[in-house]
Order: sequence, then C-alpha cells, then structure tokens
Amino acid sequence: MRRGIATPITTLMITDAAIRYRLLTWFSPAYPVGAYTYSHGLEWAVERGDVCDLRSAYDWIEGVLSAGAGRSDAVLLAHAWRAESPEQLSSLAELARALAPSSERRLESSTQGRAFLDVTEAAWPGPRLAWARALPVALRVHPIVVGLAAAAHELPLATVLEAWLQAFVANLVSAAVRLVPLGQTDGQRLQAAFEARVMHVADQAQHAPLDEVGGMALLADIASMNHETQYTRLFRS
Repeated sequence: MRRGIATPITTLMITDAAIRYRLLTWFSPAYPVGAYTYSHGLEWAVERGDVCDLRSAYDWIEGVLSAGAGRSDAVLLAHAWRAESPEQLSSLAELARALAPSSERRLESSTQGRAFLDVTEAAWPGPRLAWARALPVALRVHPIVVGLAAAAHELPLATVLEAWLQAFVANLVSAAVRLVPLGQTDGQRLQAAFEARVMHVADQAQHAPLDEVGGMALLADIASMNHETQYTRLFRS
C-alpha cells in the first residue's frame, strides 16, 4: 500500500529535531541550488597563484568569511529573517543585489536564490514565501530568500546563521580541494579550523545593524571580476 504525505509541512510542531532536520536539508549539498558550481572567485586566485596550499587556502576563505560576502550575506539574511512586510523585504533584496561586486556574484546569488525558492515552495511551503515570489526575478537573491524561509518556518536565527555560514565555508573548502588541489584530509582540517570562526561571525551578524553591512575583502571582489574573462575554468564564479 502506497502512503502519501499524511500531514502538511506547515502543521508540524517546530521541535528542536524538526529545526535540525530542515536546516540540514536546506544546506545539504544535495539541496538543488547548484552551490557546487560556484567558487566565489577562488578559481581565479588559484590560477594567479595566490592560493596554492593549505595555509593560503585558509587565509583566502577566512578573509571572505570574516570581511567579505560571508559576513555581509549573513547580516542581510538576519535582517530578512526580521522583515515585517514585503516592502521591507524588497528594500533588503535591492541592497543585497547592489552589494554584489561583479556580474558573476550577482548571477551566483540570484540563481541560487531562485532555485532555493522554487524547491522550498514545492517541498516546504509557507505563506510568507509569497513575499519572495512577488520580487522581480533578479531580486530573489539567496540570503534574502533563505532568511524569509527560515522566519516562515520559525527557525531560530542564531542556528540558521551558523548553518548558513558552515555551508558557505564548506562550499569554498570543497572548491579548494578540487582546485588547489588539496587532499580530502586537508579539506577536513580546513573545515575543522573554521568552527570557532563561523560561530563568531554568526554571532556578529545576528546583532549587526544594517548600516554595518558591507565588506573589505577587496582581492576576493577583484577575483570575481577577473574570473569572468578567465580563459579556462571549471566553476561559474
């Protein structure tokens, strides 16, 4: 006998187990947003020779996490989680798009945001997701859509930010393992080394006012611009 889905997602009690399950699912490499196709400019840094071993990979990723898009997107996600109206969400989305330093970064954020919205509406519905659907396609940027979805499912902001940043770092570590290249063990050494830093940046982002959004990872921004014209490449950004 075949079983259907007996209980709508939106009626399930939000327990600690349900919170963990949803975040593990949303930020899993298997969640179809295509995160594995983006290197966030790292491919150009490897081509140039700026990232060539474990130490330089750590320094590059730490800069992007603490002073670049990692922290900036986390701050935007936190404010999207707190958004009280579609107009407020739209304003945040416009800011998020404006802060992307290159066409490839805008593509990365908007493509993943649209994919996240599509699959989450289908599998994890919630009425407030209509706020994101009402945005112009170019403004359905990833951190804004994720923040809205997390609020719609009553997921605690601190835990969402930790999961978001862990996934952000994991994607860059995965790219470094393939590009530098690093071995799988060194990749896990990197992942372990970022544990405390991810928690610190998540805590910062949770409490940061919107006027503190922005970044200082200038070389990473330049890398994303130069990647657009890189002769051969494996990644989309």
